[in-house]
Amino acid sequence: MSRFKGRIAIVTGAASGIGKEIAIRLAAEGGSPVIADLDLDAARKTAEGIKAEHGDAFAVAMNVTDEAQVEKGVADVIAKYGKIDILVSNAGIQIVKPLVDFPFADWKKLLSIHLDGAFLTTRACLKHMYAAKYGRVVYMGSVHSKEASKLKAPYVTAKHGLIGLAKVLAKEGAEYNVTANVVCPGFVRTPLVDRQIPEQAKELGITEEQVIKEVMLKETVDGKFTTTDDVADAVLFFAAANSNVMTGQSMVVSHGWFMQ
Repeated sequence: MSRFKGRIAIVTGAASGIGKEIAIRLAAEGGSPVIADLDLDAARKTAEGIKAEHGDAFAVAMNVTDEAQVEKGVADVIAKYGKIDILVSNAGIQIVKPLVDFPFADWKKLLSIHLDGAFLTTRACLKHMYAAKYGRVVYMGSVHSKEASKLKAPYVTAKHGLIGLAKVLAKEGAEYNVTANVVCPGFVRTPLVDRQIPEQAKELGITEEQVIKEVMLKETVDGKFTTTDDVADAVLFFAAANSNVMTGQSMVVSHGWFMQ
């Protein structure tokens, strides 16, 4: 299958985890993924692995909160390929603490990565997408784009915010054939989630096993984690859209945790 033959796709936070899986899958279907990551060495390693397996990939250093670095990264992609067809805004972090004593610096850091990062990468890509009259933008939301959990005030706030951003872009981008969507995964066993398990166990005063069963997977229908492959399926579905028919929509991928 080659749904993405000739398509250039920037994926942020793609050196590992969900972003890496998305990049691999895009390449497997004929696309050229750009591995945009804070860690350039890791991004290059991922790109080399993809090139060896599937043909093409490109690595750029990108701190998504740094306007100049985002603009430079996008300019480097344009210099190499001449266009950007797809943006997957995936870079993110997690910090868990009760709201009552959440440090303001941590609040700002998390919102900056999730929201400023989505805004800056979108804005940098849009002028090229508008000029080409083609663009597919997919934001990495979360079940927390729809739902709340204790200890995650800025994360829940940011993930809700991405839905608002996607809706605005869906309206503004329609005349340029640019779509915007949000994929909302449940818990995926990535390094990000693995780090949360002991942190939440400590904050909540329960065991790590209890965090998994009674907090993370409690609301699923089958007690299973979502996989990176599951998330990539949803991202590629939106990224391959033939029209505006699905623009502005979000899709929850979570084994039934939060049903719309």
